[in-house]
Amino acid sequence: MTVARVLSHKAVSGVHTILPDATIADAVSELSERRIGALVVSADGKTPVGILSERDIVREMSREGGAILVKKVSDLMTKDVKTCICEDRAEDMLKAMTVGRFRHMPVMRDGTLVGVISLGDVVKTRLDEVKVERDAMEAMIAGHG
Repeated sequence: MTVARVLSHKAVSGVHTILPDATIADAVSELSERRIGALVVSADGKTPVGILSERDIVREMSREGGAILVKKVSDLMTKDVKTCICEDRAEDMLKAMTVGRFRHMPVMRDGTLVGVISLGDVVKTRLDEVKVERDAMEAMIAGHG
Protein backbone atom coordinates (compact mmCIF):
# COMPACT_ATOMS: atom_id res chain seq x y z
CA MET A 1 0.00 0.00 0.00
CA THR A 2 1.42 3.37 -1.03
CA VAL A 3 1.02 6.83 0.43
CA ALA A 4 -0.90 7.77 -2.75
CA ARG A 5 -3.45 5.04 -1.95
CA VAL A 6 -3.89 6.40 1.58
CA LEU A 7 -4.45 9.91 0.19
CA SER A 8 -7.03 8.59 -2.29
CA HIS A 9 -9.05 7.06 0.56
CA LYS A 10 -9.20 10.23 2.67
CA ALA A 11 -12.64 11.77 3.01
CA VAL A 12 -11.22 15.27 2.64
CA SER A 13 -8.53 16.01 0.11
CA GLY A 14 -6.13 18.92 0.02
CA VAL A 15 -3.82 20.40 2.59
CA HIS A 16 -4.61 22.93 5.28
CA THR A 17 -1.73 25.31 5.75
CA ILE A 18 -1.10 28.30 7.96
CA LEU A 19 1.36 31.15 7.65
CA PRO A 20 4.37 31.17 9.97
CA ASP A 21 3.47 34.64 11.29
CA ALA A 22 -0.15 33.73 12.11
CA THR A 23 -0.97 33.63 15.81
CA ILE A 24 -1.51 30.49 17.83
CA ALA A 25 -5.08 31.75 18.38
CA ASP A 26 -5.52 31.69 14.57
CA ALA A 27 -4.14 28.15 14.47
CA VAL A 28 -6.45 26.98 17.27
CA SER A 29 -9.42 28.42 15.41
CA GLU A 30 -8.38 26.74 12.17
CA LEU A 31 -7.78 23.36 13.82
CA SER A 32 -11.14 23.52 15.56
CA GLU A 33 -13.11 24.72 12.54
CA ARG A 34 -11.62 22.09 10.23
CA ARG A 35 -11.65 19.36 12.87
CA ILE A 36 -8.07 18.37 12.15
CA GLY A 37 -5.07 17.62 14.33
CA ALA A 38 -2.30 19.53 12.60
CA LEU A 39 -1.56 22.32 10.17
CA VAL A 40 1.34 22.46 7.78
CA VAL A 41 3.17 25.76 8.17
CA SER A 42 3.96 27.31 4.80
CA ALA A 43 4.50 30.79 3.44
CA ASP A 44 3.43 29.80 -0.08
CA GLY A 45 1.10 26.83 0.47
CA LYS A 46 3.53 24.61 -1.44
CA THR A 47 6.66 24.33 0.68
CA PRO A 48 6.45 23.19 4.31
CA VAL A 49 8.63 25.11 6.76
CA GLY A 50 7.08 23.48 9.81
CA ILE A 51 4.11 21.66 11.23
CA LEU A 52 1.94 22.63 14.20
CA SER A 53 -0.15 20.04 15.98
CA GLU A 54 -2.71 20.11 18.75
CA ARG A 55 -0.12 18.38 20.91
CA ASP A 56 2.37 21.21 20.35
CA ILE A 57 -0.21 23.74 21.48
CA VAL A 58 -1.38 21.76 24.52
CA ARG A 59 2.21 21.13 25.64
CA GLU A 60 3.07 24.83 25.53
CA MET A 61 -0.24 25.87 27.06
CA SER A 62 0.48 23.65 30.06
CA ARG A 63 3.76 25.53 30.55
CA GLU A 64 2.70 29.10 29.79
CA GLY A 65 -1.09 29.18 29.88
CA GLY A 66 -3.22 31.31 27.60
CA ALA A 67 -0.34 33.71 26.97
CA ILE A 68 0.77 31.47 24.11
CA LEU A 69 -2.29 32.45 22.05
CA VAL A 70 -0.61 35.68 20.95
CA LYS A 71 2.63 33.95 19.99
CA LYS A 72 3.41 33.26 16.36
CA VAL A 73 2.97 29.83 14.82
CA SER A 74 6.69 29.89 13.98
CA ASP A 75 7.44 30.07 17.73
CA LEU A 76 5.77 26.71 18.47
CA MET A 77 5.92 24.76 15.22
CA THR A 78 8.12 21.74 14.72
CA LYS A 79 10.75 22.98 12.29
CA ASP A 80 12.31 19.62 11.39
CA VAL A 81 9.41 18.37 9.29
CA LYS A 82 9.51 14.77 8.12
CA THR A 83 7.88 14.40 4.73
CA CYS A 84 7.14 11.55 2.37
CA ILE A 85 6.30 11.11 -1.30
CA CYS A 86 3.29 9.44 -2.91
CA GLU A 87 5.33 6.41 -3.94
CA ASP A 88 6.54 5.64 -0.40
CA ARG A 89 5.15 2.58 1.31
CA ALA A 90 2.50 3.59 3.84
CA GLU A 91 3.72 0.90 6.24
CA ASP A 92 7.18 2.51 6.27
CA MET A 93 5.65 5.93 7.00
CA LEU A 94 3.54 4.41 9.78
CA LYS A 95 6.71 3.05 11.35
CA ALA A 96 8.51 6.39 10.95
CA MET A 97 5.62 8.23 12.64
CA THR A 98 5.46 5.69 15.46
CA VAL A 99 9.21 5.72 16.10
CA GLY A 100 9.36 9.52 15.79
CA ARG A 101 6.31 9.94 18.02
CA PHE A 102 4.39 12.20 15.65
CA ARG A 103 1.01 11.66 14.02
CA HIS A 104 1.00 13.71 10.82
CA MET A 105 3.29 13.69 7.79
CA PRO A 106 3.16 16.07 4.81
CA VAL A 107 3.19 14.40 1.40
CA MET A 108 5.24 15.89 -1.42
CA ARG A 109 5.14 15.42 -5.19
CA ASP A 110 7.83 17.01 -7.35
CA GLY A 111 8.83 19.27 -4.46
CA THR A 112 5.29 20.53 -3.87
CA LEU A 113 3.00 19.84 -0.92
CA VAL A 114 0.05 17.70 -2.07
CA GLY A 115 -1.40 16.23 1.11
CA VAL A 116 -0.99 15.10 4.69
CA ILE A 117 -1.33 11.59 6.02
CA SER A 118 -1.94 10.71 9.64
CA LEU A 119 -1.48 7.53 11.61
CA GLY A 120 -5.26 7.17 11.60
CA ASP A 121 -5.44 7.55 7.81
CA VAL A 122 -2.94 4.73 7.29
CA VAL A 123 -4.65 2.42 9.77
CA LYS A 124 -8.12 3.12 8.35
CA THR A 125 -7.00 2.46 4.78
CA ARG A 126 -5.37 -0.81 5.80
CA LEU A 127 -8.48 -1.91 7.74
CA ASP A 128 -10.61 -1.14 4.68
CA GLU A 129 -8.28 -3.28 2.56
CA VAL A 130 -8.46 -6.16 5.05
CA LYS A 131 -12.27 -6.00 4.96
CA VAL A 132 -12.30 -6.19 1.15
CA GLU A 133 -9.89 -9.15 1.28
CA ARG A 134 -12.02 -10.89 3.91
CA ASP A 135 -15.21 -10.35 1.94
CA ALA A 136 -13.57 -11.74 -1.21
CA MET A 137 -12.33 -14.83 0.65
CA GLU A 138 -15.76 -15.43 2.19
CA ALA A 139 -17.37 -15.17 -1.26
CA MET A 140 -14.83 -17.57 -2.72
CA ILE A 141 -15.36 -20.10 0.10
CA ALA A 142 -19.12 -19.83 -0.32
CA GLY A 143 -18.70 -20.54 -4.04
CA HIS A 144 -19.55 -17.06 -5.26
CA GLY A 145 -16.10 -16.07 -6.46
